Amino acid sequence: MARTGVLLLNLGGPEKLEDVRPFLYNLFSDPEIIRLPSPLLQKPLAWLISTLRSKKSEENYKEIGGGSPLLQITEAQAEALQTKLQEQGEDIKVYVGMRYWHPFTEEAIAQIKADNIQKLVILPLYPHFSISTSGSSFRVLEEMWLKDPDLKNIEYTLVPSWYDHQNYLASMTDLIRQELEQFENPDHVHIFFSAHGVPKSYVTEAGDPYQEEIERCTELIMNNLNTANPYTLAYQSKVGPVEWLKPYTEDALMELGEKEIKDLLVVPISFVSEHIETLQEIDLEYREVAEEAGISNFKRVPAPNTHPEFINALSNLTTEALDKTPLRFDQVTHPKKNMKMYPQEKWEWGLTTAAEVWNGRLAMLGFMALLLELMSGHGPLHFVGLL
Repeated sequence: MARTGVLLLNLGGPEKLEDVRPFLYNLFSDPEIIRLPSPLLQKPLAWLISTLRSKKSEENYKEIGGGSPLLQITEAQAEALQTKLQEQGEDIKVYVGMRYWHPFTEEAIAQIKADNIQKLVILPLYPHFSISTSGSSFRVLEEMWLKDPDLKNIEYTLVPSWYDHQNYLASMTDLIRQELEQFENPDHVHIFFSAHGVPKSYVTEAGDPYQEEIERCTELIMNNLNTANPYTLAYQSKVGPVEWLKPYTEDALMELGEKEIKDLLVVPISFVSEHIETLQEIDLEYREVAEEAGISNFKRVPAPNTHPEFINALSNLTTEALDKTPLRFDQVTHPKKNMKMYPQEKWEWGLTTAAEVWNGRLAMLGFMALLLELMSGHGPLHFVGLL
């Protein structure tokens, strides 16, 4: 029988404070995170942003113990998944590959090759597809497959998104119900879904299905709950001057406070593991915003982590993928016109030669302006809090 594996993909995170700056550099070096007209500007800009943001980020990580628990939780998920597969009689080895920190995707692929894996399920730990998460990881893997002839011997299949999988929905529903029971009047609690935001242009110009999948997922969870609780969906983690998906979490919290909402249950809808966005941003920053708005009873639903139904979801996604026709990189990263799995090429900078010239000139002007702002300590980026 062919040796089979499943590769779990995730973002990664700094495990200690000295990891923060290089982690940020890796993050902002990704063109799917910051799009620039010229690739020559990507690494210099990543160096500048990571240098300037590292101290602030280090302070945030200090508030949650000095590092991200993401790898530890992801490894626990991988171990639980492998155990579940073994219980079902499946001889499948589970690997973990991180996009921006160790163990990098490249490290995981090297181990997969060393273990002579012949069939591989590539499963992102992002329920909802986005350019900046699953899309970025798929692009890296596609490049590896094109360059490494040994990888062509591995029969792989992709799982682009799984926000509507029944076991995943069951895990989220159970976690929400458990927290609702902690309130004196569960039926009166306002349920607040907070998803990680993305720039609006990803959706409107690039055709990213992320917002659509988040909205549908929220509806499915509320249908599963089968309660009359009012609910709100908002988007967190906005940075920079460009418009992101709205409503923003902090604005939505202030509006609920104005409506005299007192009991609030926050659901981190786009996260399957505890990390900086749940432990620091929601639990500390947004809690403070809510309390200042008059929301006196603020609770949060835990991320799925190793919830049994969530592990069932990963297990069933793996076996279901093996039973289906394999889904290839070109079907996801270069879809047909009517498929919205990944942005169309028209979104790329530089539609014509003249446009490339002007994009380059504008980029250099912007880069010079950024350097001037960095040296002076004043300017629009400081005003909006990006630097």
